Amino acid sequence: MTQQPPQSPQQPGSPQPGAQSAARAGTPAGAHLSDGDHLSVLGYSDSFDRSMSLWANFALGFTYLSPLVGVYSLLAVALAAGGPPSIWWIVIVAAGQMLVALVFGEVVSQFPIAGGIYPWTRRLWGKKYAWMAAWVYICAMIVTTTSVAEFGAGFVASLFDFELTRNVTLVLALVLLVLALAINFSGTKWLARIARIGLFAELIGVIGLGLFLLIFERKHPFSVFFDAMGVAGDGSYLAAFMGAAVAGLFLFYGFEACADVAEEVTDPARRIPKAMIMTILVGAVSALFSFGGYVLAAPNLDEIVAGEVADPIPSILEGSLGPVGAKLFLLIAILAFISCVLSLQAAASRLIFSFARDGMMPGHRWLSKVTEGTKVPRNALIVACTAPALICVLIWFNDGILVAVTSFAILGIYLAFQMVVLASLRQRAKGWKPAGPWSLGAWGIVVNVLALAYGIFAMILLARPGETGEFFADYVVLIGLVVVLAVGFLYLFIARPDRKSDAPEDDAIAVAEAIRAHRGA
Repeated sequence: MTQQPPQSPQQPGSPQPGAQSAARAGTPAGAHLSDGDHLSVLGYSDSFDRSMSLWANFALGFTYLSPLVGVYSLLAVALAAGGPPSIWWIVIVAAGQMLVALVFGEVVSQFPIAGGIYPWTRRLWGKKYAWMAAWVYICAMIVTTTSVAEFGAGFVASLFDFELTRNVTLVLALVLLVLALAINFSGTKWLARIARIGLFAELIGVIGLGLFLLIFERKHPFSVFFDAMGVAGDGSYLAAFMGAAVAGLFLFYGFEACADVAEEVTDPARRIPKAMIMTILVGAVSALFSFGGYVLAAPNLDEIVAGEVADPIPSILEGSLGPVGAKLFLLIAILAFISCVLSLQAAASRLIFSFARDGMMPGHRWLSKVTEGTKVPRNALIVACTAPALICVLIWFNDGILVAVTSFAILGIYLAFQMVVLASLRQRAKGWKPAGPWSLGAWGIVVNVLALAYGIFAMILLARPGETGEFFADYVVLIGLVVVLAVGFLYLFIARPDRKSDAPEDDAIAVAEAIRAHRGA
């Protein structure tokens, strides 16, 4: 028999007595449930302001994915590892992550609940499994927020011609975090507005600039994308190409943020799957234009591929746009960074809120509060800002730990993704047929298997040790993940948060049947 969450009307998001019977009586036969009725079938009541449209939801995911930030960060590394053909990793990873997004689409269409990965893994598998998935994902998101703020500080310093010292980096990173927090405090409407501004900044900074470079500043033929330019030496190019996988793997995540704010989106069961797909499609096109534009416009491409230029984009921009144009690009980039930090904070806070609402973490009553006026989880937002700020302070004391604390983040995110994919496949094997209005139908099982296969392949690439000969440097990604997993397991089996919550678990089949029954009642 399916468990029900606590019947406490004072607890934000808790189910209300009689909500399910009201939903049954108020839904026209054969129609999909209204947003409130759908949520009540899942055991919760509306707590947020549903003011986010499809466009705003897409903007949130896209600015989290942020091709501008990703391409800028990865161009030199990818070219040095695999040469210009490394651009094809953008296509490969986009296709693989599209499979994952399709699986997520079916899951969120049945479970449009705030927090995304945590409630999905709980309803698809169980409390312990969901605890680990959420713990890994929360840690990865906090570290990712830190790294984006730290890297964004460099752009702000360049715009105002500040010398980028440790003190300046710390202050500017904290300013970005606090600014994002202030915007998030103002409510979902302002979150959506700033996300849309960030979206336009991203599109100008990647597609607009990419087209300009391709049309007016091209210095190489398009055939260069099939020229390894000697990166493999006397060995096989396959090994070099596999080493350049970061060009795509470090870029295509963030689409899941669309689902983290599910309870703030109108018609989320239909709109969020579309927003996630749009995020990947537009992100792939944007990244291709941006990456390709920089490569074709680079006057010193041979030096970049040889690894002699650590940060090639400023010189490309200076040569193509001039000093004033380069400054304008920096301004656009800063808008994109602000929006990216904003989206990361929003997504992390909704995950923390969802985790706390089910009583699964310390201070859950405080963290699960939603403010009356702005309808945001303010306390969860404070944590989503404070934790990255503390890591920024640690980096100020020892900037050498930046790589160590961030290296596991991407692998952790991919692991959390695949925990959802695996849990979905497990439910399908038990007979689950997703009941949301957005469905893959008979193709669901095929897509699910392919998404899992891709995810395992991607995690193997991400976990591969380096080749420096230094143990810590070569295995830092795995070390970081092992530490996070170990801490999570210890807390799980010592504090037993799963025993303190009676919210539903492993009920995907029962919920699907309930949704179909409500639709046909």
